[in-house]
Amino acid sequence: MKETRLKLAGAALNQTPLDWDNNLQNIKEAIEEAKNNQVAILLLPELCITGYGCEDMFLSPWLGETAFQKLLQIKDWCQDITVCVGIHVWLGTNVYNTACVIKNTEIVGFTAKQFLAKDGIHYEPRWFTEWPAHQVGEFEMMGQKYKIGDLVYEEQGIKYAFEICEDAWRPNRPAERHMEKGVELILNPSASHFALSKTDLRHRLVVEASKKYQCAYLYANLLGNEAGKVIFDGEVLIAQNGKLIRRNELLCFKNVDLEIAEVCFGENPTIAETIEYLPPIDENKELMAALSLGLFDYMRKSHSRGFVLSLSGGADSSLCAVAVAEMVRRGIAGLGVLGFVAKTQLFPLKDAAYFETLSKEEAERQLVGRLLTCAYQGTENSSNDTFTSAKELAASIGAVFYSWTIDEQVQGYTSIIEGAIDRPLTWAEDDVTLQNIQARVRAPAIWMLANIKGALLLATSNRSEAAVGYATMDGDTAGSISPIAGIDKAFVRQFLVWCQTELGYEGLQYVNKLQPSAELRPAHEAQTDEKDLMPYEVLNQIERLAFYDRYSPHEVYHKLLDAGTADPETIKVWLHKFYTLWSRNQWKRERYAPAFHLDDYSLDPRSWLRFPILSGGFQNELNYIKSL
Repeated sequence: MKETRLKLAGAALNQTPLDWDNNLQNIKEAIEEAKNNQVAILLLPELCITGYGCEDMFLSPWLGETAFQKLLQIKDWCQDITVCVGIHVWLGTNVYNTACVIKNTEIVGFTAKQFLAKDGIHYEPRWFTEWPAHQVGEFEMMGQKYKIGDLVYEEQGIKYAFEICEDAWRPNRPAERHMEKGVELILNPSASHFALSKTDLRHRLVVEASKKYQCAYLYANLLGNEAGKVIFDGEVLIAQNGKLIRRNELLCFKNVDLEIAEVCFGENPTIAETIEYLPPIDENKELMAALSLGLFDYMRKSHSRGFVLSLSGGADSSLCAVAVAEMVRRGIAGLGVLGFVAKTQLFPLKDAAYFETLSKEEAERQLVGRLLTCAYQGTENSSNDTFTSAKELAASIGAVFYSWTIDEQVQGYTSIIEGAIDRPLTWAEDDVTLQNIQARVRAPAIWMLANIKGALLLATSNRSEAAVGYATMDGDTAGSISPIAGIDKAFVRQFLVWCQTELGYEGLQYVNKLQPSAELRPAHEAQTDEKDLMPYEVLNQIERLAFYDRYSPHEVYHKLLDAGTADPETIKVWLHKFYTLWSRNQWKRERYAPAFHLDDYSLDPRSWLRFPILSGGFQNELNYIKSL
């Protein structure tokens, strides 16, 4: 068998649901770049014409018709190249998720996805129908007939076929059947969401498949914060016979990121160049890259003019501030000052020219000042330590910083209620009420700043607080976006130390010395979060065992006991508090601001974990544990 060499390319695209102009521009740019490099086959990501995150809009027939019209437009750009484009197709009352192959301006066919993602954040069976293996059909659209189904294609004598995202993650994956048909190349257009360390799984999935099936494997993922909550890392992989040939930089700020490799096909193909993949992954580095890109895309796609933050000087708000600063730093590193400024679409040309005259470091500081406004809203219970922490951090990154007190407003509301119920409010009798009013009073003024700026208000809740409702609704939960609600407090604390030591954010030295505290009780009580709740490491362990591993309460008890976490009575107290607060506070989780999906699971009822607002609260299960 003679050798055949094909130039293959995969393109990561930063698409937006229903944004036809943006999506087609990115597709056109990828095609032009591939053609300029004499690429034979270009693979684009899953559902890249409409965007993957259209959700129930996929059930609207007009969307499918419009997408097909755009496909015909794309077809005419494909002279002398084969391009694979993700699009959904209607057949009768069923909708299929497909990859369309266009060869030299002619549509060759549509491969339909065989396995739909239905776990975790995925709801594909709500919109799409799975296609049976080995079956091929035909459909008519706008006067033309097209093949659809489990198809095999050919390019210069090389047979190739598809696995579409989830197809590759199943035991009975299409690749098992492709080999019998003489397929030497598998293409995988994907919309695979970011989660910490997931790229390691994806890399092994692709490289090991290329080894097992003795084939070349080309993978292309979506890029960026496409629809609000889910971030795509834009991974492009090219592998052959168990060797990694190409892998791009993930989570970049580009609209289009193209990777190209010439691949040799034959009985003993020559693999001239390989990449050594070296785990383990640095999850801190990964998380910061995802947060930065997620915030940038959310800001520009929502047409907002930066961010406003109630900067308390504590860990969570400090992380939000640093994430915005790092968004600017990474954006400039990836796009250059002019490229970053232009992509925000916030500044007139004269401002863009001005930023270009500054040093890189000064441009970063001034852009942070334009994009991030912070306010410290103190009370008589606030400490000098948190004020210093907030002020010094804002100064160190260049953010605008305001400071005021809210005692007068708190006293005003307290007096109204005291007059109505005809008794004074006391810490002994009204602890939660007196704490919550302080947090709630902070919301109106910070919202006013956000409105004045036309900016996004950053909510600062983390996942550990969401689990037990340790947040004041309409207070510290107020916001347009909750960027760190997908990560737990223990991770946040070590992450801030990493940001200080590895990224050089020295303004974090103050918060990294503090014990997390809401600072809502009188100072003499020395309030801390963990005193109110339990150690954060334990809280996170219970949460994961209960709702990721799905153990029953008494199984969680034995897991903690066997691990030597604490003595039996202490564990019982922690479990009673956790499950009681968890059940009582589902209504809060339903109302949190949209959060990024960052870990392998989350507590977001919209996208990962649904739980009834009203329930029995695990009372029987907790009584059983108490009796042990």
